[in-house]
Amino acid sequence: MKVAIASGKGGTGKTTIATSLALVWEEVTLLDCDVEGPNAHLLLHPEIERSAQVTVPVPRLREEDCNYCGACADFCRSHALAVVPGKWMIFDQLCHACGGCSLVCPTRAIYEV
Repeated sequence: MKVAIASGKGGTGKTTIATSLALVWEEVTLLDCDVEGPNAHLLLHPEIERSAQVTVPVPRLREEDCNYCGACADFCRSHALAVVPGKWMIFDQLCHACGGCSLVCPTRAIYEV
């Protein structure tokens, strides 16, 4: 049997249900695919066989190329960018690494690291 528990809404109990089922079923493969906060391991305490470092690209600015037009901030749905006259700010914790800000920048002042 294959069971998938999915939703776009946070806080509905998907992880609670999935981990509860994993505890009562005998043979289970559980994938916690929450891109922002996978936390099934907090409830199941699995033995970790291997791990790898994962990096997420975040935008940076070449200030000499920026005209502070705000196109990047207007595009950003996660509100990770703020632009005021003469100043550009990135909030790394809010960035979803979609790369859209660098695509819409008319002067190509934004790059990812």
